[in-house]
Amino acid sequence: MRAALVGVDFGKGDFDASLAELSLLAKSAGADPIATVVGKRASPDAAFFVGSGKADEIARAAVEHQADIIIFNHALSPAQQRNLERHLNVRVVDRTSLILDIFAQRAKSHEGKIQVELAQLQHLATRLIRGWTHLERQKGGIGLRGPGETQLETDRRLLGDRVKALRTKLDKLHRQRATQRRARGRSNTFSVSLVGYTNAGKSTLFNALTKAQAYAADQLFATLDTTSRRIYLGEAGNAVISDTVGFIRELPHQLVAAFRATLEETIHADLLLHVVDAASPVRMEQIEQVNMVLKEIGADHIPQILIWNKIDAAGLDPAVERDEYAKIRRVFISAQAGDGLDFLRQAIAEYAAARATGAIDRMPADGPDSICFTNPN
Repeated sequence: MRAALVGVDFGKGDFDASLAELSLLAKSAGADPIATVVGKRASPDAAFFVGSGKADEIARAAVEHQADIIIFNHALSPAQQRNLERHLNVRVVDRTSLILDIFAQRAKSHEGKIQVELAQLQHLATRLIRGWTHLERQKGGIGLRGPGETQLETDRRLLGDRVKALRTKLDKLHRQRATQRRARGRSNTFSVSLVGYTNAGKSTLFNALTKAQAYAADQLFATLDTTSRRIYLGEAGNAVISDTVGFIRELPHQLVAAFRATLEETIHADLLLHVVDAASPVRMEQIEQVNMVLKEIGADHIPQILIWNKIDAAGLDPAVERDEYAKIRRVFISAQAGDGLDFLRQAIAEYAAARATGAIDRMPADGPDSICFTNPN
């Protein structure tokens, strides 16, 4: 599928990185980006998001490159999407719909599929009217008085029933997870969750630490389903480590809500390993985006260790970085090459042992990006 990409610079500073990310998202969804149209605006246009002149430019690009689909790097309102499709005569997809489509392709487990379908239906509910505009225009005609409205209400009721059924299923799975967590809590099993921006290398690190075979690939959202494995930390005992879905800027709210049950593995963890792509030029912005999602799901109070992954690509050496108070600031590793993994295991074991003896501050004074060990002496 040939796709033309559209990005509007609103002066936020991360425009180029966001546009490059859109191209990766498009490829992850199975599209072939063949053209890119960019523009600058102070605020979105109410009708077309980009303004009528830029909409004409997009139309010319779509014809010239024979685009099958137009992908916007922004969330469009139902009216904007409808107006653009009428004007361009090409299917228009916004960033939210694109990410939802990728999630639908990637979901493998029963729970993952339920969560994605719920998010898609919640997104669709705001756009249901689009399919019936031709009937709305005929409202009041002989033999056509109100059929579109009736059908729309029927669709909304059926959609509402399906959403209710999916939520019931997710609630049941949520209770099962809660039971499993209570069992781990009774056994005092130390729990660790991997979090980070999508494609930062979480699944590769998970496989390296646990010898598991979780799916890992150089693509966005390779992992949607939370996988947990037990690891041995020497004198510190056992721990359960969980691999979770990656985050991304402007992660659709419907997805955060639908995946809340899965993400609760993160909320109830004792320690977060925040995996960062050390070779990414926008790694600091990605760290900020991840912390924003963690705050949204109520996990911003959990201590973190920053894991700078892909140091082989960044030209860095394996290391553990501490500050003058012996706080672990960062661990530098390459999950792919296996460099620095001993440092990471040592850091996890040190934290687990300190927590077991009470020699730890649960919430560091300078925020959740470092772990503070107190001196028991």
